[in-house]
Amino acid sequence: MLDPGSLYSYEGERPALVEPPLVVALNGFIDAGNAVRLSVEHLLATCRHELVATFDVDQLHDYRARRPTMTFGGQNWLDYEPPRLQVHRVHDEEGSSLLLLSGPEPDVQWERFTTAVWRLADELGVGLTIVLSAAPTAVPHTRPAGVTASASRPELLDGFRTWDVEAQVPGHASALLHLRGSQHGRDVLSVLAHVPHYLAGNDYPDAAAVLVRTLSGATGVAASVESLLEAASQTRVEVDRQVSESADAASVVQALEQQYDTSGDEGRGTGAASAFLPTADELGEEFERFLAGREDDPGEDPV
Repeated sequence: MLDPGSLYSYEGERPALVEPPLVVALNGFIDAGNAVRLSVEHLLATCRHELVATFDVDQLHDYRARRPTMTFGGQNWLDYEPPRLQVHRVHDEEGSSLLLLSGPEPDVQWERFTTAVWRLADELGVGLTIVLSAAPTAVPHTRPAGVTASASRPELLDGFRTWDVEAQVPGHASALLHLRGSQHGRDVLSVLAHVPHYLAGNDYPDAAAVLVRTLSGATGVAASVESLLEAASQTRVEVDRQVSESADAASVVQALEQQYDTSGDEGRGTGAASAFLPTADELGEEFERFLAGREDDPGEDPV
């Protein structure tokens, strides 16, 4: 393995911190509803922050798989938006702070990246690490977004709903980071937000709000979610309007509502067996066609 320490560099002098929480928020494979990305954008837009460290993204990113945006001005190239994988220190109004590792999930060198993150965490004296993610689940948009959690120690799961099944799923860098941390006795809490599977491909600020609220509760760093809740309300109104125009779509949502209301989770999500991935019956062929038609119609805002 190439030197993991050469993957990152500090912005100025290394800050002297006392067991700061580290929040890992990588967008990419497991970011349904763009909930993780929206959470990061919200934190950086509403909280005071400064750059602590930067990863050498050229070592980790597959540019042909996820092509950055470039701007052409008619006669010349004007701008380029490179991918950035960075650590910021984010402050609340009371003076508490957390470290936020955000950016695209690495496409390659996962073991080297994981080792580098834990080395950086040791250098900064990190205590608890919280990994954020979001997945499509069999929940309706008309009910509050929920989360499930996993952790390196049972004590970290107090107050959280957990999955009650064992399953093999496609790997991702955030999960490997959790695994390696757990294997070395670190405190790692992974929080997964539930996103209605029929809205997983579009921005879903309700799930971002529940992620921000969860990390605030776990770290003690206060972060307002008012703007996310406002965006969630607007999204809900638009989805309601579109669902009302299709009896098939409405019947699917009603079925999900009944499942949610009888699951006994008291607003925290659905039962694990049905919540991880939707079945074809749950989604319904008519509902798929309905939403696909909306996304293809240039006269409508996709939801």
